[in-house]
Amino acid sequence: MKQKSKHKTIFMQRYNIFFPVHRGLRALLFETAQQLQQTDFINTDEAADAVEQINNVVRIFDGHASKEDNYVFAAIAAYEPSVVDAFEQEHVEDHKLGQDLQNWLTAFGYAVAPSAKQTIGAELTKSFIEFSVFNLRHMAKEESVINPLLWRYYSDEELHGITQQILKSLAPEEASVMTGWMVRGLNNTEILDWLKGVKNTAPQPAFEGLLSIAESELQPHRWSLVQDALFEGALLA
Repeated sequence: MKQKSKHKTIFMQRYNIFFPVHRGLRALLFETAQQLQQTDFINTDEAADAVEQINNVVRIFDGHASKEDNYVFAAIAAYEPSVVDAFEQEHVEDHKLGQDLQNWLTAFGYAVAPSAKQTIGAELTKSFIEFSVFNLRHMAKEESVINPLLWRYYSDEELHGITQQILKSLAPEEASVMTGWMVRGLNNTEILDWLKGVKNTAPQPAFEGLLSIAESELQPHRWSLVQDALFEGALLA
């Protein structure tokens, strides 16, 4: 009796241009949603923190959409114009949802009575949930639709090049803020791999900068685990 040959399917891991930035953006949405749920909008300090956080969210997402339009979508516009147009229209909708949030912030700024602050705070929270749901679906769609198109037309090396163009376009403060959220959105192994990659390929100041951000953003027990693993790896290298 002939023995059937066993065929092993090998899946090649391609470079995901949206990782880890989408992980950072999701962390930003999740933490902001929790903050809003816990905010007493009658309390001046808590309300001010919530207003500042929402302004930060809108600014970060607007900047992210602009980078995708100018670098990621632009890379496939000549090949897949209808797909790019559909995603750019979603960015228009995303901007509108951001404007809705800012309109509620303006209304809250004019509120005086505690009851008005509570009512507007509740509407602001609902508006943020709508903003979050839209963006979570949008990012998932980008990963499932745009990634395969990028892989069809570009090598991983070329996609890394697009990422480098985006990084060079960021102002230092913008890059620092986004790096902080990406660290908060990754697990320990992913952070460790990121640190090792930067340590092996980037100038020492870049590695030290990422190390400092990781230390400031991670909870002490997580930072201790990452630091120990990084130090152990350095000893074994």
